[in-house]
Order: sequence, then structure tokens, then C-alpha cells
Amino acid sequence: MPKVDRRQRRTLIADALMRVAAEHGLEAVSLRQVAAEAGVSAGMVQHYFRTKDEMMAFAMEVVRERNQARVTEAVARLGDSPQPRELLRTIIGTLLPLADESRADGRVALAFLAYTAVRPTASEVLRDETARMVGFFESLIPVHHQARGLLALMEGIGVYLLGGQYTPDEARATLEAQLDLLYGSP
Repeated sequence: MPKVDRRQRRTLIADALMRVAAEHGLEAVSLRQVAAEAGVSAGMVQHYFRTKDEMMAFAMEVVRERNQARVTEAVARLGDSPQPRELLRTIIGTLLPLADESRADGRVALAFLAYTAVRPTASEVLRDETARMVGFFESLIPVHHQARGLLALMEGIGVYLLGGQYTPDEARATLEAQLDLLYGSP
């Protein structure tokens, strides 16, 4: 009997969770719905995830890994010594839900953020990730206290993109205007 790759199975289930959340919202995420979407039994989902919180946290880990891979690839295209402004533009532009793949991940991330608003234990992962992102932004911004604002702007633009209030062009223009405030007009 072939050995089952635990990480691969968990990722299959997390992908199903993300499709359910992206199409129907987080309220539609249930053990049965995720199992049906993944094409596996509810028992298998329970075998790999004891709770919905555990399943949600793993799905967010998958989203983070995908985002990291996209960011790493985009930053590598900038060359060896990109300017801080260009580095921020590339990172934020890559993280914003501007393309189909990042839009699906963005919906899951937004749903998870709302989920953690009423589940403090589930929000620990986001607190740590936010602190790391703020620290990195601070290393690139001339006025350090602006890092939290830039992160909040990025999240807000993402919400408006997902809700259809901003087009991709409007989102990019908003980001450029903020970068102009931080670095001056190019």
C-alpha cells in the first residue's frame, strides 16, 4: 500500500476549503462542504483536522506560502539591488488581489481575518505575520512610523479590489500616490 503524504492530503483539503470560501463565503465552510469539494469523506477531513480553527489556520498557511512564492519570484525579477520604492511597489503589487489566483487567495485571507475577529486564539498567526510585515516595511520606508499605515492601505486596497469598488488600475494608482507621499514623486 503506497504511503500517503500527510502534507499533500492536508493541502488538498485546504484547497477545497479555499474554493468553498472564495465562492460562497466563510459561512459556507463546514466539514461536510469541504469534504464534498475535496472529493473525500468527512471522516478523512476529521482525520487531518480536529477543528475548523485548525483547518482554517492551515489554509491560511497555504495562502501565505503561495504569496511568498509569488513575492519571491517577482522580487527576483528586480535584480540584485532594487530601490526600496520599487521593492515595496513590487511586493505590495504582488500581494494585492489583482489577478485571478491572487483574488481567490485574497478572498480566503479576508474571510480568515473576519473569522479571527471573533476568535482571538485563531488571530495569533495574523499578529505574528503583521509584526514581521511591519518590521520589513519599516526597513524600506524613510519615515518608520508610516509602515503600519502602508500595511493598512495595502489591506484596504485589497478589500476594495475584492468588493469591486476599485479596478486594478485604480488600485495601482492609489499605491503609487502613497509611494509618492513616502518617497516623493519620481
